[in-house]
Amino acid sequence: MKSLVLSLVFLGFFSTVMAQGSQYGVRAGINNSNVDFEPDATFKNLHRNGFFFGGFVDWRLSDELSLLTELQYSAEGAKDTDLRADYIQSPIMLRFGLGDNFTLGAGAMLSLKTWKDRDGFSTFTYSAVGGAEYMITDTFFVDARAHYGLSNILDEDLTDLEAKQLVFQVGVGLKM
Repeated sequence: MKSLVLSLVFLGFFSTVMAQGSQYGVRAGINNSNVDFEPDATFKNLHRNGFFFGGFVDWRLSDELSLLTELQYSAEGAKDTDLRADYIQSPIMLRFGLGDNFTLGAGAMLSLKTWKDRDGFSTFTYSAVGGAEYMITDTFFVDARAHYGLSNILDEDLTDLEAKQLVFQVGVGLKM
């Protein structure tokens, strides 16, 4: 009985969300990322310029509120080839519309390392993410995001160092 009630509540919530509509789309752009070490690294640690691309669903909860779910590929890490790691990421952001064209959002992101031969990196990491979006037309937008790692990106079984990643993204997108 308890599972039936929970299922009905979920179905009702999902139906309400779907009735208000959702938008699908794609976005792509450039990254600027770096790795922060604790204790501080004894070597030169330079930022890496990379790229990202992905698709998203923006679930409308109300006229001003939405939940953005996304799946993206992102090239991150530092400039040194031994400190590069690429990820499949899934950000989830609660977004607030400020006027007709501007949106702010914040949330969390789970990342999965894509390179199997990249020993020394954790397979999964998680981050806090925030960003802003500006609609240029009804379908075309520009956005900027930042995400900071909340977990160690290095495999704790292989090193005593702790490293967290800071990434800035600037991109363009298309809503369908």
